[in-house]
Amino acid sequence: MLLPLTHGKTELIEVVRITDPVRHLSSENLVGDTAAIWEGDQAQQALSLIADLPGSELYRCFLPGWGIRAHSSTDQLFEIAFCFHCHGARIWGPGLPVEQQGQTFNAESPAALELLHRFRSCLPD
Repeated sequence: MLLPLTHGKTELIEVVRITDPVRHLSSENLVGDTAAIWEGDQAQQALSLIADLPGSELYRCFLPGWGIRAHSSTDQLFEIAFCFHCHGARIWGPGLPVEQQGQTFNAESPAALELLHRFRSCLPD
C-alpha cells in the first residue's frame, strides 16, 4: 500500500475501532473509539506491515472495522480506514492526491493477517 509521504514523521499510531462503518463511505475523517496507542518500534512495525500490503481486487461493501491515526510529535499526519471484507482502504490527509485516497489491499496476505491480529489484540478479552 502506498503510504502518504508524511509517514516518515510518524511517532505514534492511534488504533481506532470503528463503531459506525457505514458513515465512512462519504465521511471527511475517521471516527471510532481509540483501542490502543502504538509508539516507537510498535508504530514503525505497523507502518511496515501497512506498506507491505499487496494490492487486490476491490469488492463493493467498504464497511471498515479498524483504522489508524498517525501522529508526529506535533500534528496528526493521516488516517486510514481498513475494510478486511472488501479489501478496501480509505486514506485521509492534508495534500494527499485523490488517486491515493482510495486503495486496495489483499486482506488474506500475511501482512494483512498480522495487522488484523494486532488490531484484534487491542480489544479487551
